Amino acid sequence: MSRFLLLTDSVEFERRVLAAVKGAMPGAVQRIPAGAANLSPHDLLARSIGETTDVVLLGPDTDREAALRLATALDLLNPDISVVLTAGADPQLVMLAMRAGVRDITEPDADPATLRVLLERACLSTDGRRRQSGDGGSNERRRGRVVAVMSPKGGVGKTTVATNLAVGLAKTAPMGVVIVDLDLQFGDVAGALNVDPEHTITDAVFGSAVQDSMVLKAFLTVDDTGVYALCGPKSPADADLITPEQVAVLINQLAAEFRYVVLDTAPGLGEHLLAALEQATDAVWVCGMDVPSIRGLNTGFGVLRELQLIPQGRHVVLNFADRRSGLTIQDVEASIGVPVDAVVPRSRAVPLSTNKGTPLLTDHSHDAAARGLMKLARRFDADQSASNRKIHRREVVR
Repeated sequence: MSRFLLLTDSVEFERRVLAAVKGAMPGAVQRIPAGAANLSPHDLLARSIGETTDVVLLGPDTDREAALRLATALDLLNPDISVVLTAGADPQLVMLAMRAGVRDITEPDADPATLRVLLERACLSTDGRRRQSGDGGSNERRRGRVVAVMSPKGGVGKTTVATNLAVGLAKTAPMGVVIVDLDLQFGDVAGALNVDPEHTITDAVFGSAVQDSMVLKAFLTVDDTGVYALCGPKSPADADLITPEQVAVLINQLAAEFRYVVLDTAPGLGEHLLAALEQATDAVWVCGMDVPSIRGLNTGFGVLRELQLIPQGRHVVLNFADRRSGLTIQDVEASIGVPVDAVVPRSRAVPLSTNKGTPLLTDHSHDAAARGLMKLARRFDADQSASNRKIHRREVVR
């Protein structure tokens, strides 16, 4: 049974929450005054009557500092309970909320349908954490999926695919996706997401961040879609300071905190990529619809097979697909020896979105390229991923 503890003095907000829950989810909503945000978790939960509390929803009239203090305390003492904050879309506040352990954020004027989706998601999160903590008595979080987006050759749109994949995953896992720029010399995740990072990966692999995940989270930058980013070094020379071993430690830290860790890797098969693949659960191979790109991918497959570094989850993306290129998808598949899983057609919308610093999936675009990128993101859906790895339908370039 789901149980919702609502902190607010707003009758109107309570009405919308009740409408969201009624007939859609089991359990009752109990409202207590907004001032209860100043209570300790023990005293707050002592006010809950009947069912076990699953979700603490902090209304729009709760004091922000008190709300974040309460969220931090609940995350430490009752990490199974999902805390949801009601606040406007303020990137700085989102970052503070993430550090405090808030699981989700909703707008103050959200309608019942929006609140219903959010609360269902919060309940699923609570159920999942309780199942994990009951597994053998372990309180450790389940490790997130580590997705390495890669290509042996440059110029195939790898960063575009990686950033859009992160945005697509964030639609089903809000505040649960981080993208790491592992193109340590010339990566441009920051530009692709239109963010200006205060800290970079160089800060994250040295000092206290290596030992403390809360410090590491402080070095992340959040974009407007709720994707967290650890951007590349500000100087190409800094790449020499970062070792493959540090990359492996960093990925493990992030996988313990996030549901999805997307790695935008450098072209080629360098040491940092090999270290990343040792930690990866999935690899997204990006290939252009040209002979040099296809040959490079085929060679890369061969090398990694010999090294036994091909992750279990394999996803091949054919980017810049164009039936006027003189090649077909069947030609590509015959050359690389594996099926193509997602096709992203050549589209004027892609360079436009890149130049704006707004990933194509940020908007609800109906462009063919957006559909191809969203199809890739859906391959990581828990309900579909098992079948997607076994069934490879016949793609068509239009």
